[in-house]
Amino acid sequence: MTEARDTALKVLLEMRRGAWSDGALDDAIERDGLDRRDAALCTQLCYGILQTRLMLDYTIAQASTLKLNKIAPKVMEILRLGAYQLLFLDKIPASAAVNEAVGQAKRFANPRAAAFVNAVLRRIADTGRPNIPRDDLTEYLSITYSHPKPLVKLLLEHFGDAETEELLKANNTPAPTSIRFNTLKGTPDELAAALEGDGLTFTRDADLPFAATLQNAGRITDLRAFNEGLFTVQDTASQLDVLVLDPQTGEEILDLCAAPGGKSFHIAAVTGNNARIIACDIYETKLTLIDEGCDRLGITCIETVPIDATRYVPRFRDRFDRVLVDVPCSGLGVIRKKPDIRYRDLSEIALLPKLQAEILYNAGLYVKPGGTLVYSTCTILPNENEDIVRAFLDACPEFTLTPFTLPGRGDCDGMRTLLPHRDGTDGFFIAKLTRTGIPETADE
Repeated sequence: MTEARDTALKVLLEMRRGAWSDGALDDAIERDGLDRRDAALCTQLCYGILQTRLMLDYTIAQASTLKLNKIAPKVMEILRLGAYQLLFLDKIPASAAVNEAVGQAKRFANPRAAAFVNAVLRRIADTGRPNIPRDDLTEYLSITYSHPKPLVKLLLEHFGDAETEELLKANNTPAPTSIRFNTLKGTPDELAAALEGDGLTFTRDADLPFAATLQNAGRITDLRAFNEGLFTVQDTASQLDVLVLDPQTGEEILDLCAAPGGKSFHIAAVTGNNARIIACDIYETKLTLIDEGCDRLGITCIETVPIDATRYVPRFRDRFDRVLVDVPCSGLGVIRKKPDIRYRDLSEIALLPKLQAEILYNAGLYVKPGGTLVYSTCTILPNENEDIVRAFLDACPEFTLTPFTLPGRGDCDGMRTLLPHRDGTDGFFIAKLTRTGIPETADE
């Protein structure tokens, strides 16, 4: 398992330089040629350290004779790797975790660093996970669940003490691999049988007949059933988003911020490949991925168009029966899948609502009178969700909120925030609006 730990160390160092975990991890596993077992451990180490980093640092600080900011970056990541194994991986003996870390320090640093790593990790092995005082709730939650204090404080303001702790806890649990059977290639039962024939294990969704959760599938892109287009990866929340849109056969439908294409693919399936779907993104490389997905899934009704969603497109005016706009957002609803999102600078997030409002306003211009507009995000903050929708309704009185029902999750008054610990999905926001009239004036 030395190879797995060394690859994990390389990934952690790349993330220090600004790389995102998923891309850096995939590239490193392929570059180092890890087998399935080593790849699984490497992945567990990298994501686990991201999920527990503040707790690890708190523990290391108590065991170290040096302040953390005095420890060299390579040595710090080696300590995190060792401490994570000691505190969170019961199947790895303490002696193996310490010895592997000391070996890494010798290979990647120097003998003096190796002696320091040995001393710190042996103290941690002896003392175990520290107790965090609960006197300061923000600090307690921040360290215990490894979310930065500013983010914890923000969540406490919106969700309160109990729900925030449940949310933080859920963010540190493994994200399920949610899939949708491609009903353009068979019924859900037929496709489920085909996946079972491939030896895949999964749990069917009780509320969505075309949805399931895969178990221990490994690399999805290596599966025959995936490459033959029998299913696609799509979170349950994203699937619910399309159900709220309620696309119909023969309609013209716009997916304004479509990449990576999951919702466009779902719209095509719901309409039996018999609608005109325009899927847009600002980056043509992402549109190429959508085109490739269409080929894999047997979809012929999607046209990809490069569009900057913040710029008005005159030819789209009053054109579409339904418009779906899943805007760029802070991503705080998908921390389970992308744990490094929790460490984003909140000042960057503060700039997003202006962008989101611009995109939603343009999207509204493209809806036919009587048509449907669905606004969604994969975040849970009101200033990116409800506040954006309410401001849009104030500016565009020809639109009204439209109630909808989420299967297994009840009725909604037109807006709903899904939370991982409560709904078993990604954190996600959905709002449904209907254009009931024509604006008195329009700034084109």
